[in-house]
Amino acid sequence: MGRAFEYRKASKLKRWGAMSKLFPKLGKIITMAAKEGGGDPDMNAKLRTAILNAKAENMPKENIEAAIKRATSKDMSNMVEVSFEGKLPHGVQVFIECMTDNNTRTVANVKSTLSKNGGEMLTKGSLDFMFERKAVFEFDLKDGMNLEEIELELIDAGLEEIEEDEGVVIVTADYTSFGAINSALEAMGVEIKKANLERMSTTPVTLTPEQQQDIDKVLDRLEDDEDVQKVFTNIA
Repeated sequence: MGRAFEYRKASKLKRWGAMSKLFPKLGKIITMAAKEGGGDPDMNAKLRTAILNAKAENMPKENIEAAIKRATSKDMSNMVEVSFEGKLPHGVQVFIECMTDNNTRTVANVKSTLSKNGGEMLTKGSLDFMFERKAVFEFDLKDGMNLEEIELELIDAGLEEIEEDEGVVIVTADYTSFGAINSALEAMGVEIKKANLERMSTTPVTLTPEQQQDIDKVLDRLEDDEDVQKVFTNIA
């Protein structure tokens, strides 16, 4: 666990590359959050978190506002969140989270990408015991902050791990503690930079550089799909 989360995330963002790929994905998350809980971030914690993450990636304010407005559009009326599980060569497992207005199209695209690259779709629930859902928060350790005091405050909220590296603090907890951790940090006046629900492998595999290149090509193709929001793997 720990910093491995950051390395995986950095790799993912590198694959996304241009903002032309990243911003639409962030926008969909914002739109879905606004659709579910309303367009006021003060009254919608999920939307507040989505906006926070978008700002952390330098998404322009006008893009964020446009994404919120799209929540009431006809295009969003049939939008749903779906997930798929699969396996790839070299013992790699993948958990794919999507947002789509056409589930048939999304299933076909994901299945095709996997099969064309030596993988296959698995039945839902196949990877339930191979991935743990975690709430992960990131914030800067600023002057005057006492990390031990923060840790003590977060234990009651469900903290599992807290670590600091070069002034950046990563907080990890079970996904069910997302709201409690978020509220505790806000109550302490901590300025959260990023907050996400991640899927972390309980049985990570280590790949050779050549194997990693093979898998990265598949992940690139998956994440190029406009319906795909996040792809998690069991790569160490």
